[in-house]
Amino acid sequence: MIISRTPLRMSFVGGGSDLPSYYRQHGGAVLSTAVDKYVYVSVNKKFDGGIRIAYSKTEEVDHIEKIEHRLVRATLQMLEIPGGIEVTSTADIPSRGTGLGSSSAFTVGLINVLSAYLGRHVSAEQLGRLSCEIEIDRCGEPIGKQDQYASAYGGLSLIEFKPDDSVLVTPLVLQRKIREAVESNILVFYTGITRSASGILKEQSSNVADSAGKQKMLNRMVELVYELRDELQSGHLDSMGEILDENWRLKKQLASGITSNAIDDWYVKAKVNGALGGKLLGAGAGGFLMFYAPSERHDAIEKALGLRRIHFGFEPLGSRIIFYNPTDL
Repeated sequence: MIISRTPLRMSFVGGGSDLPSYYRQHGGAVLSTAVDKYVYVSVNKKFDGGIRIAYSKTEEVDHIEKIEHRLVRATLQMLEIPGGIEVTSTADIPSRGTGLGSSSAFTVGLINVLSAYLGRHVSAEQLGRLSCEIEIDRCGEPIGKQDQYASAYGGLSLIEFKPDDSVLVTPLVLQRKIREAVESNILVFYTGITRSASGILKEQSSNVADSAGKQKMLNRMVELVYELRDELQSGHLDSMGEILDENWRLKKQLASGITSNAIDDWYVKAKVNGALGGKLLGAGAGGFLMFYAPSERHDAIEKALGLRRIHFGFEPLGSRIIFYNPTDL
């Protein structure tokens, strides 16, 4: 048996600039961190042949083409694994529609564990690039590239998307006390609303391609990425709340389904009770709400919102093989 562990991610600013409709013209950037919540994928040789896939449902098939799970099917095809295999997935957080990049984390972890099954080492760059090929090129998902690279590399990073489709990941170098202060000032709530990002991202991509005004908004969001990097490296921590707040105000205008009355109400209540800024994680419409606030205001914000609070820590490492026992294969 072989098991991979792949972190989910929390994106701060620049989301949407990783869509090809934008970065192929202007270049994009996000600032994000991997977090200490994970997707686990295990693989084992199947004793009686065939293919067994266990996730939120279980599939037993005798040929790759019969697999319903598109990401698994495409990955097995890409790696030329014909069958005789069992793949199982579990996660610390609900696996879809929560804005933490779970589908991409699953794909990264799947490629990692199946490559280990084949006796191959894959770098973080390869994991990010191949998972984008699986999700975007082979499966046609209308998503960007940030989630795959955040999960593959781990850490708090500036991720840049070049017009030639290349991606550059640069770790953010911060003093330890600054990194710990940023981490301690972040609080995250689960809205209880799950959603598909596909429709929102399709509309957003179309809007940005057709509207100079939307492009200007994303231009500003990319500028905020570099401003936040500079402010954090200078130790100006309170600027993070202001930058998050401006980024959220811009992001809400990119597509119609990004926010809702309930989300706007929670956001206002959080600011009234001491939050300096925040955002909805992921494409929008549901999932997790993240705020930046002095730690002494966290209890008041939690009480005002009445939502389930989830504690997240930063994760310095990307996807890893955490169990490897080739003698079982």
